[in-house]
Amino acid sequence: MAESADKPGTGRHAKRITSILVTQPKPTNDVSPYFAIADKYGIQVDFREFIEVQPVSYKDFRRDKINILDFTAVIFTSRNAVDHFFRICQEAKLEMPAEMKYFCISEQTANYLQKYIVLRKRKLFVGERTAADLFDVIKKHKGEKFLYPCSDIRKDDLPVFMRANNLKFSEAVIYRTVASDLSDLSDVKYDCIAFFSPSGISSLFINFPDFVQDGTRIAAFGPTTAKAVVDAGLILDIEAPHPNAPSMTGAIEAYIRRHSLTDVGKTSSKNANPSV
Repeated sequence: MAESADKPGTGRHAKRITSILVTQPKPTNDVSPYFAIADKYGIQVDFREFIEVQPVSYKDFRRDKINILDFTAVIFTSRNAVDHFFRICQEAKLEMPAEMKYFCISEQTANYLQKYIVLRKRKLFVGERTAADLFDVIKKHKGEKFLYPCSDIRKDDLPVFMRANNLKFSEAVIYRTVASDLSDLSDVKYDCIAFFSPSGISSLFINFPDFVQDGTRIAAFGPTTAKAVVDAGLILDIEAPHPNAPSMTGAIEAYIRRHSLTDVGKTSSKNANPSV
């Protein structure tokens, strides 16, 4: 785990975390590991999206002169991409041919496709979690003509891979990622803020250009998010994934256990007094 240089329980780590802001939507059920952390350690956990997704209109999409039916395969790296791709298809009054192949970054994304197509009747190829996991699968289908529906802000790894391997592909920007309005948080302070993308860091400074970290612990998921934290001049206190904590919640709990000034498990939400 990447942390600042202070020893456990000293310096910026001395104050126990009593409040966490997660820069993602609130979970739709009560079994989230974030709620388990809140109950176990007496911590207030709030959720707030730092970025918003805005659709690219069909009119704007047409300006790129991309004919979806010219392609034989589609690569999906997120649920947003799935939603907005089929929105474009609906507005264009297109029915996807049965022989179209779908390459999904994860099982979660692949399962989400069921919202729009019958999976058992389709040619589906799935990676484990990241774009890199999908590369070996894509290499076996070099004869396909790939369409990559994406946001105006996206990682470079997939396009770089496709070009390096001389694969036929085109990008289609079908939605945009913009900063949320966070003005209502201007007077709210958290002991820890968890980020999941460089766009979240950008949103923080778009909303609060004079943001000063002070004792706020910053958590980042993924190497590109971690780099954005450091590039912004912030101290990265918690980084995930790492060998002992593959999830953000696991990394946060490991930090709490290491730096807490109270015995683990003895605090509860009933006696918490978060400073927000």
